[in-house]
Amino acid sequence: MPTWTRPFKNLLNLFLQSNCPFCQRPTTTEICLDCGRRLQQCHLANPKTLWKQPLPVFAWGKYGGMLKQTLAAIKYDYHPEIARILGQYLGQAWISHPPEDNSQPIVVPIPLHKKKLKERGYNQAQLIAEGFCLVTGLKLKSQGLQRSKQTNAQFSLSVEDRKQNLANAFSLGPGFLHLPKSPILLVDDIYTTGATAKSAIATLENSGIKVRGLAAVAMAGQGK
Repeated sequence: MPTWTRPFKNLLNLFLQSNCPFCQRPTTTEICLDCGRRLQQCHLANPKTLWKQPLPVFAWGKYGGMLKQTLAAIKYDYHPEIARILGQYLGQAWISHPPEDNSQPIVVPIPLHKKKLKERGYNQAQLIAEGFCLVTGLKLKSQGLQRSKQTNAQFSLSVEDRKQNLANAFSLGPGFLHLPKSPILLVDDIYTTGATAKSAIATLENSGIKVRGLAAVAMAGQGK
């Protein structure tokens, strides 16, 4: 879809949200009840399975099935409104299964490179983080990180190549002109090998900022 047409489609969707983006059935919400139930079936009973060092990960669901289809629709079919819903799901899970310590982290979404952001028109991690913070009440710092290096798609790379691909990919954003006193909670759409999160964490920690962990909508495999 040409970039210039996207705002018009988004505006129309505000008034003409009548079909579910997955099954095309009439609906008064972003996703119809049937597809919503299928999506909820991807929810993990214990989202804290991987909440442990060296990289604590909190994940709402298992990557696959309806959740995989939903994340693809957000990224490639221009359905940013669904990202905020997933963020709310993630926030509800965080409240229901809070990590043991009582700190109130600052939420920082994994950023897109400016070229990719221009092509897509939005950062799905940013929208997920907005939904997450709406539910949890945690503070959102949208520009805590910036992607200073344009990287290749992670899904086609080996574990070692992912590390090399993301080496020095991030830098501290303008949101942290002063170092925060609270720890950071990163937010992303999918967690697989942890290469993306580890690169972002290294940038923050090298700047003297403590990172609590990563919250992701989906966990692929045993764990970009």
